[in-house]
Amino acid sequence: MAEKTRVVVVGALGRMGMETVKAIEQDEELELVAAVDIKAKGESISEITGIKGSSIIIHNDLETALEETKPQVLVDFTNPQAVFNNVRTALVRGVTSVVGTTGLNQVELNQLEKLALEHDVGVAVIPNFAIGAVLMMKFAQEAAKYFPDVEIIEIHHDKKMDAPSGTAIKTAELISQNRPQRPPRNVMEMEKITGCRGGNMDQIRIHSVRLPGFVAHQEVIFGGIGQSLTIRHDSYDRVGFMPGVLMVIKRMLNRKGLVYGMENLL
Repeated sequence: MAEKTRVVVVGALGRMGMETVKAIEQDEELELVAAVDIKAKGESISEITGIKGSSIIIHNDLETALEETKPQVLVDFTNPQAVFNNVRTALVRGVTSVVGTTGLNQVELNQLEKLALEHDVGVAVIPNFAIGAVLMMKFAQEAAKYFPDVEIIEIHHDKKMDAPSGTAIKTAELISQNRPQRPPRNVMEMEKITGCRGGNMDQIRIHSVRLPGFVAHQEVIFGGIGQSLTIRHDSYDRVGFMPGVLMVIKRMLNRKGLVYGMENLL
């Protein structure tokens, strides 16, 4: 029987972290060797997941967990303020990293890529682990050839800290790569309320909604003469992200450097 891949989850007490812990514990090819959360107070994995038989206690210090358990892969679902330092801490120890936390800027991505190559490991930064969301982005990229006029509406739960979402930014980047050059709109707009037209990224308006009751949702709306096209994806439960999370963990083991976006691993 092949040896299992040793994984640590950071942000284990968060909603995505907790689902990831459960998914890894139930996967035959992976072994959860540590869980980390800055809010941890000595809870056990069995207590928070209901999965019996795990003796793992949640650490509140990442460096200690890495030194004690020697994982091969780190999965980060923390927050935009912590993610860069967490991943840097893992990469310098030769630990491949899978990042589900959004908010990293281009300078930080470049630094993480450099570190990963220096230490001969990989780092995957994944704006969205839902297979359907990746397909939505690819369909939008294709549609942009024919419908250059487009806006994006992304809707998330009210606890999400960054806006716009990483998925919306990635979608806009893909659309920009594929749509023809466009002159600036020759329309004088007047915003009666500042910001009501959303953010502007490469002449693509992005609107962010934050409300309780939602998980992760996005519409890409294309407008053309006499017609429109809407491409939408909805995530109703975080368990829907788990097949993507597990797939990325396994496929990153033999990758070096930066992978940005799950479409590059499908």
